[in-house]
Amino acid sequence: MLHSVWKLKHHSRGTLRARTGAKIAPCHFPLCKRGLEGDLTAVKSPLPPFSKGGRGHSQHRLLDCALIAFGLALSASVWAQPPLPVITTTTDLRSLTEAVGGDRVSVTHLAPPELDPEEFQPKPQHIARIQEARLVVRVGADFDLWFDRLLAQAASLHPDVQRLQRGQPGHVDASYAIALLDIRGAQVGPADGHAHGSGNPHYWLDPKNAEIITGNILEALARIDPDNEKLYEANRIAFLTRLDAKLREWTAQLDSLHGRPLIAYHSTWAYFARRFRLNFAAVIEPKPGVPPSPADLAAMLRLMRDQNVRVVIRQPHEPERNARFLAGR
Repeated sequence: MLHSVWKLKHHSRGTLRARTGAKIAPCHFPLCKRGLEGDLTAVKSPLPPFSKGGRGHSQHRLLDCALIAFGLALSASVWAQPPLPVITTTTDLRSLTEAVGGDRVSVTHLAPPELDPEEFQPKPQHIARIQEARLVVRVGADFDLWFDRLLAQAASLHPDVQRLQRGQPGHVDASYAIALLDIRGAQVGPADGHAHGSGNPHYWLDPKNAEIITGNILEALARIDPDNEKLYEANRIAFLTRLDAKLREWTAQLDSLHGRPLIAYHSTWAYFARRFRLNFAAVIEPKPGVPPSPADLAAMLRLMRDQNVRVVIRQPHEPERNARFLAGR
């Protein structure tokens, strides 16, 4: 039977594309990038004009100059505000942080989109980035545990980094208040890959969870930059309004997959499947982060034949060999 392998990307713009070239869902999240705006315009005096010459004209001219100087000083005070440096662990969180912060934030992500962010290994140069940050935003839910080690290393060299540790004003766990799926205990041994002991951590793949994630980011930005809280609130509302419109569009586009069993390489898509009512019959990995054995692949082939599975989904950073083997059978 002929299968297709879909290589899905969820990156900083939320795009989902199929390996075959067909779009599954053109999920371009148009992020809100509105900053402080305003044109420097002439300030007109409310006083009636005076005739040329004389003391009245001099007073009027002095008043105009004073008003213009005040306007320039006010505008300069707004424009002179440097953007807040923010570090996120993933590109997805970078996009959501930019949606809320707009031009008031300068966001850098740590894990590149082409690598598995759960297995990312920070490098020494990342410590310097941490030192400069006013805010850090992480996935949490045991997804980016490597970030704790990076923060500890940075704090040992630069004590002021303590402001970014867990529980401090500059630390955002984006999973706060998210209802996690697949919560169960797990033990991790040398061959057990990485456990999802706190629950499935891929919660951002449900677009509706952006309401909670951006709410957590908004609260943190308002805490460290209260003067711009109203701007952050407006940015978030505008972003969520556009997201709601796109959500209806994506739901319609995915209708054709309802009732069709799918296979994924990793247990990534639980939240996505729940939102769009998709059926993932199985995952190729026997445990998160553990490649399948020949016996696992044989069992997967039997399941695919029994349930007539015709679609295998993998992310760009996941191994292609086993997914393509299953799809070609």
